[in-house]
Amino acid sequence: MVFVDRLLATLVHLRHGVTHDVLACWFAVDRSTITRAIGELRPLLAARGCTVAPGSRLRTLAEVVDYLGASGQTGIIDGTEIRVRRPAAGRKDREKFISGKNKQNAVKSMVVTDADGRLLFCSPVEPASCADITHARQLGLVRLLADGPFVEVLADAGYQGLGAQTGGRVVTPPHRKFKKNAPDWYEEMHERQRKAHSSRRIRVEHGIAHLKNWRALARHHGRREHMTDIIQAVAALLSHQQTATVLDDAHM
Repeated sequence: MVFVDRLLATLVHLRHGVTHDVLACWFAVDRSTITRAIGELRPLLAARGCTVAPGSRLRTLAEVVDYLGASGQTGIIDGTEIRVRRPAAGRKDREKFISGKNKQNAVKSMVVTDADGRLLFCSPVEPASCADITHARQLGLVRLLADGPFVEVLADAGYQGLGAQTGGRVVTPPHRKFKKNAPDWYEEMHERQRKAHSSRRIRVEHGIAHLKNWRALARHHGRREHMTDIIQAVAALLSHQQTATVLDDAHM
């Protein structure tokens, strides 16, 4: 297969979830040829990073923090889960892929967007049993925010505790001071603060929804070892499209 056909097969597979068998029929080649082509191009797409401007891409979390600090923008983080095949019976790590939230076998990635919902970063995946806050700490987010430029990062309640560790840079929903029998004035104030935070943070949900529109991330039936390359490849392609759309709108 020529390079253009290999690239087209990879894009169709990621975007629409077309199986290798069907792609082999379309391109009149053997199934192993399609599998090899996708396996070679997927890591190359993942290595591109997320496009924020023509010729400017972010590949690591450190670059994302520096970019947000230099541009004065607010970042938004959230974890997203992708369903995967259940590990074979007898494997020692079989249970760690079970999500505590959905009770399904899945892997988890931390997604970072700007205040407009544009993708900036998707982390390598971890088993779904890993808590959001633990995943963020493993990625070094606490150290990067504490030692780097001042950056405001919005997060949901799953990241409560990072604010104290980062000098208030991570902003999470307010804690409830009354577990029960709260005064009416407190309930109104807490609900108002919660909604205000949620309305600012909602853009990351939009960014994740755009990711999940790619069939490769709706549910993965292949090898779990490929999930990091898949989500980062999709993020790279989607961020390039988002940047091109912003530039086109600016020129109109």
